[in-house]
Amino acid sequence: MGAWRVVGTSVRGASHRRRGLPNQDALRWWPDSGEGPPLAVAIADGHGSARCFRSDVGARLAVETALEVAAATLEGGGADRPPDLAGLEDLVEVLTRRWQAATQAHYLAHPFGPEEVQRLVVEGGAAAQESLAANPLLAYGATLSTVWLGQTFLLYFQLGDGEVLTVSQGGQVGRPLPGDARLFGGQTTSLCAPGAWRDFRIAFQTISAGTSPAVVLLSTDGYPNAFREDAGFLQVGADLLDLIRQEGLDPVAAGLESWLAEATEQGSGDDVTLGLLCHVGALPAPLRPPAAAPAAASPPAAAGIAVGAL
Repeated sequence: MGAWRVVGTSVRGASHRRRGLPNQDALRWWPDSGEGPPLAVAIADGHGSARCFRSDVGARLAVETALEVAAATLEGGGADRPPDLAGLEDLVEVLTRRWQAATQAHYLAHPFGPEEVQRLVVEGGAAAQESLAANPLLAYGATLSTVWLGQTFLLYFQLGDGEVLTVSQGGQVGRPLPGDARLFGGQTTSLCAPGAWRDFRIAFQTISAGTSPAVVLLSTDGYPNAFREDAGFLQVGADLLDLIRQEGLDPVAAGLESWLAEATEQGSGDDVTLGLLCHVGALPAPLRPPAAAPAAASPPAAAGIAVGAL
């Protein structure tokens, strides 16, 4: 199957900077080298509502937990043997329960302080305080998208909004996961909901030299929301593949932060996170060899990272 690499970055949203809020997205990959297979990448988006005032912590714990489960699954020969459907369902339940245990441990070690409670009452009212008393994990609410790569397969898992795209070797962009009609008007499923593992969308893909995607793209919803139309966001996938082939992966990785910062400034104002899982073996050699310290590539020309932004 050849080598794969993962690159990505997360930028604090323009509106969050203005309001003094932290970046409530999180991004991590395993192994730390970003090379595989086996390989896994995870992104999470903290809800950031009045009730979810610790969602930056919840997002961080979500990606850490996802990669712990991915490593345990893919190491020791697991990358050669894809789980069956029942095994996949068990994995998301284990993942969810571990996240819930991690957030519960954080809450017990760091109970809600009077300033947090007062801010909650001011912003959310008595009803928000009551709902949090019934389920303290609401404070940590987050979505999660994670993609795991084995020797001959890709596993896709998603809970909540955000985007997972595949770009074929011919440049066709698709969505490997089914849609969810509940994700509408800012509403989303969440790790903090009881029985959240039942809300995961799961897809399995067998890959070979001729059928493997060239790129898998994961983003939090701050990125697609920076575009007026869905077609503009989808075009980014094809344009990034073209750019990687022309410039090389390292210059593209070097340019991501500035492109995403432009997207949040001119578009959604939300935190923006992007991870790229790239099948290096499916790409021709770059037209120009990278310099010793590669400069950032220019943004994708056709879509323009912020073109079509609100």
